[in-house]
Amino acid sequence: MKVGIIGTGNMGSILVESFIHGKAISPSDFYITNRTRTKAEILQDKYPTIHVCENSADVIKHSELIFICVKPHDIYPLIKQNQPLFTTDKCVVSITSPISVEQLDSVLDTACARAIPSITNRALSGVSLLSFSEKCDEHWKRKIQELFSYISKPIEIDQKITRVSSDIVSCGPAFFSYISQRFIDGAVAKTDIDQTTATILTGEMLVGLGELLKIGYYSLPTLQEKVCVKGGITGEGIKVLEAELGDVFEKLFEATHEKFKEDLELVNKQFTNNTFDNH
Repeated sequence: MKVGIIGTGNMGSILVESFIHGKAISPSDFYITNRTRTKAEILQDKYPTIHVCENSADVIKHSELIFICVKPHDIYPLIKQNQPLFTTDKCVVSITSPISVEQLDSVLDTACARAIPSITNRALSGVSLLSFSEKCDEHWKRKIQELFSYISKPIEIDQKITRVSSDIVSCGPAFFSYISQRFIDGAVAKTDIDQTTATILTGEMLVGLGELLKIGYYSLPTLQEKVCVKGGITGEGIKVLEAELGDVFEKLFEATHEKFKEDLELVNKQFTNNTFDNH
């Protein structure tokens, strides 16, 4: 199967590298393009048999499955510009949360889907979030689910939990990386440990924690119970977290949803106020 990637920024590149690393797609089956061509050529330097195309039209022509990995407000213009090329034998996959599969369905005759990946997919782990349009038949559903199973645990989600699911799966690694860095910085500031040692220990701890949860030995609450001995040192640390964190995570989700609302308003205007000639 020939696979197109329009947009080889952070997530577009991660998808290409993950699918190749996971042996889901051969480099020679990729057709890629990017507004700044050098970003696409960086991938071609790593995988010489990848095809770098001059523009999105060339990618669409050569591909059966097309991933659109551009910013939300750039998707509608891209689709409108190339609409005649999106034939019924193809499938279009958006990786951005503000664009719904219903919106894609309303302007395209192709099968449509949404797949929200995570940076953790680069390690062939974590979750990818999938949604399918009414035009996406069982053939394409199976193809997409199988493809993402090489690099993640694919989970089909409902539209109404798209943003919070994406916050957890896709944004979560950045959030917890920030918290981990603050954890390291605090240790360095208040003790004799150096930055390098604290970073190594924290990284290995996080990997071990992930393995514990993956194997299923403990849930998050039972893990706390096992480590947090009554009257012990861990308990004192938990008290500080309880006192200082407050409603920080509630505010975090409020902030991401507010930004999501802004993006939704923009793309809704595009899809509502514009029509294609044959729709």
